[in-house]
Amino acid sequence: MSAEEPYGEDDPPGMDHRRERIRIETEQHRIEGVLTLARDGYRSRVSDVLNASERDFITLTEVTVAPLAGGPIELHRYLSLARRHIVFAVAAPETPEG
Repeated sequence: MSAEEPYGEDDPPGMDHRRERIRIETEQHRIEGVLTLARDGYRSRVSDVLNASERDFITLTEVTVAPLAGGPIELHRYLSLARRHIVFAVAAPETPEG
């Protein structure tokens, strides 16, 4: 699914959000997944969600988790990540690694 598509297979038409695939690194893991954002305005950018001080966690779907030290890659439909563990975040390719 591209970030330009208005909704995913499980999302009802008319929902006012979009999805963007991002890559996050913590001290020990590389995490790729889809972040749901508002279509416009408040919280429509990845940085808005990452900097939202009222939230301690961000939620990703369609997630891959790879240990930076090597090892098996885990696949998860859903993951909540504590913002305090994020070292950096960037846009990711449309197809997950692994």
